[in-house]
Amino acid sequence: MVFSFLEKQDLFFSRTEGYHTYRIPAMVVSTKGTILVFAEARKLDSDWAPSSIVMKRSHDGGISWEPMRTLVSDDKKPMHNPVPIVSNKSNTIHFLYCNNYKKAFYMQSDDDGGTFTEPREITDVFESFKSKYKFRILATGPGHGIQLKNGRLIVPVWLARRHIHRPSVISVIYSDDEGDTWHAGEIILGSLVNPSESQAVQLANGDVLLNIRNETEISRRAISISKNGATDWSEPVFDHALLEPTCQASIIRFTLQEKEGKNRILFSNPDSLEGEPGVFNIRPRRNLTIKMSYDECKTWAFSKVLEKGVAGYSDLAIGKDYTIYCFYERGSASGSDFDTSFLCLARFNIEWLTDGKDTINFS
Repeated sequence: MVFSFLEKQDLFFSRTEGYHTYRIPAMVVSTKGTILVFAEARKLDSDWAPSSIVMKRSHDGGISWEPMRTLVSDDKKPMHNPVPIVSNKSNTIHFLYCNNYKKAFYMQSDDDGGTFTEPREITDVFESFKSKYKFRILATGPGHGIQLKNGRLIVPVWLARRHIHRPSVISVIYSDDEGDTWHAGEIILGSLVNPSESQAVQLANGDVLLNIRNETEISRRAISISKNGATDWSEPVFDHALLEPTCQASIIRFTLQEKEGKNRILFSNPDSLEGEPGVFNIRPRRNLTIKMSYDECKTWAFSKVLEKGVAGYSDLAIGKDYTIYCFYERGSASGSDFDTSFLCLARFNIEWLTDGKDTINFS
């Protein structure tokens, strides 16, 4: 008998603990199995609001949670775009974030997120981009970054020329020494309109695929591929199976053929183009959907709606027992899709996603 489950738990609530809105979810599962979730806690409903980056931890697979903790805070400017990465070589958790869309910082934890080192500014890494693109705004992620098989840490970034986050281009920053030093990758060139928030996944052949938010009229997610995750990015092309309401999305490797018998990659975003496109081609954010690919993102074999109503940004993580976690924005506190009511954690398994048509072989 196939056992399928889906459970949801709201973890952050708007208009509580001195904050107006909690947005921009990010999440990882440590090598010890601890779930760490991060968010922007905003004083006002604005990307530019004074804000903190907050976190919670669970040691029992998302059943119970420690109280909310503040990692960094600014009474006048936004602290934003959290990007956690779990090291494959140790239990180190790398963490990047930005301040006021002008500075970037790095810190790390070696005790499962119990404590973090003092923030170290890494804004100078972005300076080399200016020879190719004169930007005034910078941002990491958001959502989890990745570590490649060879140890390289990859963090997608985007750069913009104006306060409204546009026009924009994308690239990555990377580290080959476990976060000690960071370097700028190459800007991804192409005809996309305002590419921005992206996430990376390493393919089975070692290549790195970026799944890219953009505002191009076709309203589809875009992808670009690099052999090393930093340079020689391919011309972006559209994935016609992935709708783009102009919103952040998440992508993650679930299983690898050499280890679990099948290649599986998961993707999450608001899979909807309902309503007329607004400014910057943004549409209502509805129907947060989980998709799964067996052929390294060429096609998507399964697709299932996780949240039918208002649902925006999301981040995916995989538990040690192959439980799938999706940490996402849901509901609206005021009627605006940008005024999130809750940050919710969904826990489910592959049997729920595939209606029992697929399962993990633990033998």
